Amino acid sequence: MYEKLYEKEVGPPDSTGSSANGQSARGPSTWDTATELPRVLLEMTSLTYSWPLLNTSPRGDGHSVLVLPGFTAGDQSTLVLRRLLERRNYRALPWLLGQNTGSFELQDRLMTRFQAVLAEAEGKVSLIGQSLGGVFARVLARQWPDRVRQVITLGSPFGSSGPETVNSLVSRLFQTVSGMSSEEMRDQMLDLRAESLPVPTTAIYSRTDGVVHWSTCIDRPGAQSENIEVLGSHSGMAFNPMVLNALLDRLAQRDGQWQPFKRDTLCRSLMYPNPASDK
Repeated sequence: MYEKLYEKEVGPPDSTGSSANGQSARGPSTWDTATELPRVLLEMTSLTYSWPLLNTSPRGDGHSVLVLPGFTAGDQSTLVLRRLLERRNYRALPWLLGQNTGSFELQDRLMTRFQAVLAEAEGKVSLIGQSLGGVFARVLARQWPDRVRQVITLGSPFGSSGPETVNSLVSRLFQTVSGMSSEEMRDQMLDLRAESLPVPTTAIYSRTDGVVHWSTCIDRPGAQSENIEVLGSHSGMAFNPMVLNALLDRLAQRDGQWQPFKRDTLCRSLMYPNPASDK
């Protein structure tokens, strides 16, 4: 069965709507939500022009990378990302579980799927998860820390305190598709709020996220954890050239030699905001 593996990082919102870490329990702005789809299309278009440049990034060492899709999505949503990983010499693996409904039954199946991946993999496996897929990637990393090389999340609300931090339409859809009540959804989110993981983690997020509030997608910076901010939508992160560039940089590091993302070049300093702005 799916286990509730962690302690709660912070408490639920208080009567003022703030959680114990001082962040407000609120959803994305109306403007960001309204412009979500046009921005996704823009990111897909920009990927067409930046694809040749991404193909010049450092080649990987051939290790396995499991890619987990977001809520209501399946392996087709991560196809472009996995093709890019294969071109850069990674063994990119789909999750093979159909639509991500977020249900408890699906979480059990994911545990079984990951055990099969570990049985076939040589060495450690990196995990990439988009949105809800990133939340599940963190669950896997805590369950199997000795077999996970690193976790990279793309707009994943692992710090959410409840449904109010998610776009209201998406929140209602989640309850319908997953079969959870609003109370079960809140309990699920609180149970998944964890202390820093025992493996290197990179949380990629956008302050203009139109589905979840960006503050729920960042980790506490530490010796093995970092946040990378990009300009873009929520649903288009797997097509966003800035996301893919940072992701390839993270994956190319040798096992056991993880270092934070460097923004000391002129190009990167212009593309990626300083993480100090997250504090």
